[in-house]
Amino acid sequence: MKDFFIHIRIYILRGLLAIIPLLLCITAIRLLYILIDKQVIKFLDQYINIRQIPGLGILLLLISLYFIGLIFSNVVGRQIFSFIGNVTERIPIIKFIYSIGKQISDTLSITDPQKQAFKKTVLVNTFNGNGWMVGFVTGSVKGQNGEELLRVFVPSAPHPLTGIVFIVRPSQILECNWTVEEALKMIVSIGIISPEEIKVIP
Repeated sequence: MKDFFIHIRIYILRGLLAIIPLLLCITAIRLLYILIDKQVIKFLDQYINIRQIPGLGILLLLISLYFIGLIFSNVVGRQIFSFIGNVTERIPIIKFIYSIGKQISDTLSITDPQKQAFKKTVLVNTFNGNGWMVGFVTGSVKGQNGEELLRVFVPSAPHPLTGIVFIVRPSQILECNWTVEEALKMIVSIGIISPEEIKVIP
């Protein structure tokens, strides 16, 4: 009887593990449908009579984003973007919100590595050798004696856009040679998905 219950428990667990990815996909698709697809169709329905076809709202949004990206990639688009930035600089509250949005978009940028806020992934030691935390170098500052200090953003799992910013010496970090994408996967998955090794750079 004991072996029977062990058998049942093992296969129930295996069944649960098998459907977790499917449930996550279904949940993601449902959220996309509710938060994006239905809202886009609802917005367009105010101006034109449009048929309710599942996925049409997301498709229209992707097409719109493609053309917006195309426009803002040329000289005229960049001038418009610069003009909008100059206007927001004159409005106190809007200036603050716009600057945050621009920093986030620069962080997520993959087309221009020079604009990325996350320069590289490192392991940072801030607890006297008792542990290492995954962080992203975002820049550097000068200390009082001219020493170069690093700004390192240490995100919290599983929300990588929240965390703590540390100012550390270069000796307090370990360059692990992970890509930003690999580190983000590790953080979002609370450590379940991670690179197989730390490729230390001498």
